[in-house]
Formats: sequence, structure tokens, C-alpha cells
Amino acid sequence: MPHESSSSRRLFLKTSAAAAAASWLPASSYARIMGSNDRLNMAVVGTGGMGTGHTNSLVKRKNDDNLDVIQVCDVYRKRLNNAMNVIGHGDGCGTMRYEQVLDNGDVDAVVIATPDHWHTKIAIEAMESGKDVYCEKPLSLTIPQALECRDAVKRTGRTLQVGPQRTSLGEYWTARKLIGEGRIGKPVWSQSSYCRNSRGGQFNWTIDPGAGPGNDPSSADYVDWDRWLGHEHGLAEKIEWNPDHFFRFRKYFAYNGGVATDLLYHKLAPFLLAISGHEGEYPRRVVASGGRYLEKDERDIPDSFMMMVDYPSEHTVVLVSVMTNDLGVPDIIRGQYGTMKFENGIALHEQAAWADEFRKANSDTVTVTTETDDDGKQITKPANGRAVSRHDVQGRRDHMGNFLDAVRNGDRLSCNVDLGASTMVAIKMAVESYRQDKVMLWDAETETMRPA
Repeated sequence: MPHESSSSRRLFLKTSAAAAAASWLPASSYARIMGSNDRLNMAVVGTGGMGTGHTNSLVKRKNDDNLDVIQVCDVYRKRLNNAMNVIGHGDGCGTMRYEQVLDNGDVDAVVIATPDHWHTKIAIEAMESGKDVYCEKPLSLTIPQALECRDAVKRTGRTLQVGPQRTSLGEYWTARKLIGEGRIGKPVWSQSSYCRNSRGGQFNWTIDPGAGPGNDPSSADYVDWDRWLGHEHGLAEKIEWNPDHFFRFRKYFAYNGGVATDLLYHKLAPFLLAISGHEGEYPRRVVASGGRYLEKDERDIPDSFMMMVDYPSEHTVVLVSVMTNDLGVPDIIRGQYGTMKFENGIALHEQAAWADEFRKANSDTVTVTTETDDDGKQITKPANGRAVSRHDVQGRRDHMGNFLDAVRNGDRLSCNVDLGASTMVAIKMAVESYRQDKVMLWDAETETMRPA
């Protein structure tokens, strides 16, 4: 697809007057000037489970957020027809070709909810067409795709929100502030998990009987299989129609990274936000383990997956995702002076060995008293290791709302492309560590991974 699309030209005509009036602004700002009363026209590309959820949610917030979903796109006619009914813009509001969305000059922003291997191709072309993008997590299938998308955001100046919604929770922004203030000392290691259990096997979603590429293109059962694979663009290998691959794509490494990209991406992104900051941090070394211990069907992804990431700023993140037992480990960030737990807000628990430093860093929230016991001995309360510094968490805009505010007002994104890309690099290195049975190292100079 050419970089200068018809939608780019229409967008220029639509915004040139406003841009000229505010020519003192940086390009990334004046390229998307929009008044608070302007209707934001949106499109959704990929209307499966997540995409349908986004479509329904956006339609419900139409009046409150002054937006309209005017176009939808999917390669499965049944899903497309359903999404068209949801947005209610008539027969012409749906397409099986995403290029038609990008060439629609009335579309201001695109939500991308396709399988992972399509994310960055559509995102980059959308930004080059003058549109802002909400891209479902993970950002990409591969590391080069993630970096290319990162660079495209910088080049085009568009707004791109990556989809791990927990990065919009107040807990992690409060955690960032507390860590930045030195309240737990230097972070040394953290832990989190995303575990499930079921009788049917994870990602064994319903397969629609009769669906496939052999049907009439106007039939609800029609699937544009070649387009879904994207083999003509090198996105996936060309194979014969396989309904398990189409309806249950998360079981196959060809299209995603399994539980690592689907679930642990949700956990690592907010941890990086809290520990390393809004721009994230690229890893130094990653190792993963696990296997297909119980779910031994057609899948090639593991049902049990553990990963460990070492960062140049000298902390380690441990993540666990098991699909055969739903008891995981709680979110905890450990520092030298104290331990951060997410319990009714945020609680910082003192380390006894560093009680003096902890109490000094948290003097506004920890009260220390001295009493004399019956033997005349001075006793400090609380005892070393018992002090807790508690912090309330302020509510924040939900993740999509944050994206809308960023497009309209330039608000700070909860998960910008830098945080999204650095999260993706660590996650993909873990996937490759598991698949290759090797420790993976990151070369910051060349921005490539290699086996240790």
C-alpha cells in the first residue's frame, strides 16, 4: 500500500487551516488538532471476541465521549455482519479489506483487534494514512515489527495506544510515584502471575461449523482465509484452511506467543511502568521454562510458562502463567528498604534490616513512638520490620478513555509505543527462550536478541 494514501490527502485538506493557525506547535500536535466538541469518527478492524467487545463499548459511550464508530472490518462475513448491525450505519459500513478503512477520510482513529501477526502492519499503514491508533496487546508478533511500529509513531507523530488495560489503573501510577520517591529503596525484584484452569483446555474456543473459504463470498459462512493468513505479506505461512488455526489462533506460535503475549503482557507492562517509568525499559537477559504438561491437543504453545527478565537498571521480574491450576502468586515489588504490595490501595512493608531508612523515607505515613516498659527499658513501636506505609490510589480514566483524551487533548498515554515495544521485546525473548531452550540476550546497540 503506498504511503501517501487518498485518506492522507483528505486529512490534509481537512486540517490544514487549523494547522496553519497553530504552526508554532510541534508537528505531532498540530497534525491532529481537534476541538473538544468535534465528533471523533472511529473504525474497528478485527471484530472477533475482543474487537466485538470494543465495538459494543464504543457504541455505548457514543454520547458521553462524543464519538461514532462509522466503519468495521473483518475477514469473516458472519462477524462483520454482526459488527455492522452493532454500529448501525447501513450496508456500506462494513468491509473485508482494511485498506478501505484507511482510505476513508472520515475515519479519524482506528482500533486494531486482529490476530497478533497483523497488528503492526495495519497500525503503521493507519498512521501513515493520518489516523490515530488503539492497538490491542501485544503490540506485535515479532521484535522487528515492534521496533518498526515504534519508529513509525515517531516519524508520523500520530497517537498510538497499546492495549494492556492495567497500565491505566491508578495503582501502578501511584506505585511509580512512590518508587520514584525512594520509599522502598532500590527495586530489586518483582513477581506477578496470570493463571487459569478449565476442563475444555485454554483457547479451545467454539468453531463455527460450515465456516471457511469455500463458501460464496456473500455468505455469512465465508472466511477470506488467505487474507487472514497474510502470507502475501510474509506475515504467516500459506497453509490449507484449518478451522482450529482460525478460531483458536492463540494455540499456535505462527500467529502469537501463547500465554506470554496474551496474558503476561498484561502483567509486565504495568510493572515496567511502575519500576522503570513511562517509557519502559529494554531487557538485558531473559530465560523461560515450562511445557505442555496436560493440554496435549493440536496446540504448540505451553500450558505452563514461567519467565524471568533481568534489566540493565538492575532488577529482575519473575512472571508465571499456568493454564492448569488457577492459583498464582500476588503482585509484589521488592525494594531494599521495603516491599510493595497491592492490597486495598498500596501498602509498603518495612524491611527490618533497613528500618531506619524506610522510616525516614516514609516519615509522613509512619508514626514511631518510644515507650518505657516495666523494667525501664526503652521500646520503639512499631518494632523493626513491622512498620507499614499505606497509600490510597486515585482513580484514572479507563484505557480507551485515556486514548480518546490523548487524541483530543494530547493527554499522556497510559501505554505509549515505547512502553509497548519494550514490553514486547522482553515477552518475545521469553517465547524464543522457551522455544529454543536457551537464555536470550538483548544487544542494545543493534536492538537484536541472540542466544547466550
